[in-house]
Amino acid sequence: MQDAAALLQPRNPFSPGPGLRPIFLAGRVDEQRAFARVLDKLLNKALEERSWTGNILITGEAGIGKTALLAEFRRLVLEHQFLWIGSAWTEAAAVAEKDVAERLMVDLAVALAPIVCSGGDEVRAGVSVLDDLHRIYNAEPGFASDRLKAVLGQVAEIISRAGRRGIVVAFDDAQNLADSTERQQFPLSLVCDVLANLQRRDPGCRFLLIMAGRPALPALLRDARNSTESMFQSLTLHRLTESETRDAIQETMARSGSTLTFPETVVACITEESKGHPFLIQYICRETFDAWLGTIGAGAVPFVPMREIAAKLDLDFFAPQWNRATGRQQIFLQVIATLEHAEGGFSLQDITSASHNLLRRPFTPSHAIQMLGHLTGKGLIHRNGRGAYCFAVPQLTGFIRRQAWNAAARRDEAAGAPLP
Repeated sequence: MQDAAALLQPRNPFSPGPGLRPIFLAGRVDEQRAFARVLDKLLNKALEERSWTGNILITGEAGIGKTALLAEFRRLVLEHQFLWIGSAWTEAAAVAEKDVAERLMVDLAVALAPIVCSGGDEVRAGVSVLDDLHRIYNAEPGFASDRLKAVLGQVAEIISRAGRRGIVVAFDDAQNLADSTERQQFPLSLVCDVLANLQRRDPGCRFLLIMAGRPALPALLRDARNSTESMFQSLTLHRLTESETRDAIQETMARSGSTLTFPETVVACITEESKGHPFLIQYICRETFDAWLGTIGAGAVPFVPMREIAAKLDLDFFAPQWNRATGRQQIFLQVIATLEHAEGGFSLQDITSASHNLLRRPFTPSHAIQMLGHLTGKGLIHRNGRGAYCFAVPQLTGFIRRQAWNAAARRDEAAGAPLP
C-alpha cells in the first residue's frame, strides 16, 4: 500500500517523446485554423471542383510537434464526421508497396468494424471486416494500386451509407515511405496515386490525404512518380516564440492542477535553454520537475539542473540520431560542427573549406554533395534553400562538439575513404 507522502506527491505533467500528446499544445493556432478551413471547403465543394483536393503536407525538424498536431487534426476530423485512418512508419525496415496496402486494410478494418458490425464479438467482427477487404484486394486484377483503389471504392460506399462524410488518410514519419528505384518499390507514389485517383472520381465520399515528416519529405515527393508534391498544400512547423514557450510551460502546469509550479526564474531559464523547441521544452520541464520532487520542503533554491539534463539528452535524444551515421559520415558532421555558424546553416563551400583546414585529404565538392545526400536521407541534414543546408535535429551542433574527435589522428580515414 502506498504511503500518504507518495499519494500527495505531485504528478509530473510533462511528457516528452514521439507520439505523446502534451496536455496543452502551445502555438499551432494558424495551422489548426488552416486545417479547419480545408475540412469546411472539402465538405462544401461542388462535384465539378474535382481539381481541388486540399491534401496537407506537414514538415519540420525532429521533435517539432508534427505528431501532436496530427492528434489535434484527428480531433477536428472526428468532429466533422469523417473517418480517420492513421499510421506511423518506423525506420526499422524498408517499406514495400504490399506493406502499405496491408497496413491500410488493417487500419480500415479497425475503423469500419463498429460501423458495419452491430453487437457480437468485437474482435471477431474486426477480423471479418479485414477478411472482406482482403477478398476485394485479391480479386481485383492489376497492380497494388489498382487493388487498393477497388478496396477504397467499396469502403467509400459503406461509409456513405452510414452517414459519414469522408475518409482522412494520415501518414506520420512519411519520409520512410520513400520510393526506391533500386528495389523497384514505390510506396510513396502508390499512396499518392491511389488517393489522387479517388479524389478525381469522387466515389460517394470525400478523401483527404495528410502526410507528416522530416524536411526531406517534399524532395521525396518531387522525385516520386508524376511529381506528387503538387497534390499538397504545405504547413512547415517552426519553433515556438518566447511567449508560446512560456505558455507551453505555464499552461501545462495550470491545466494539470499541479501543486508544484515553476517560478519566473526557472521559466525564463527553460525558455532560453529550449530555444522554443517543443520536445526540448517538454524534456527539460520533465527533468526539472522530477529533480524538484526530492527537494520539496527542504528549502532548496529553485534551479534547472541543465548540466545533468544535457547529459541525459545526449543519451536519450541525440545519440540515437548520431548513430544513424556511419563513421565516415560522423567525421563529415564533425567538420561541419567546427563552423561558427553551424547551427544556423552552412553551404557546400563552407564544408569543403573547413575540411581543407582540418583534414590532410579534404572533402571534394562531389564527395561532399554525396555525403549531404546520404545524411539528408537519414534525417540528419536538410536543404533549406538553394545551396544552403542545416541540421534537421535541433541543437545537434552542441552534441557533435561534445564528441571526442582528434582531427589529426583521423585525417587519413576521412575524405579519401570509399563513399558511404
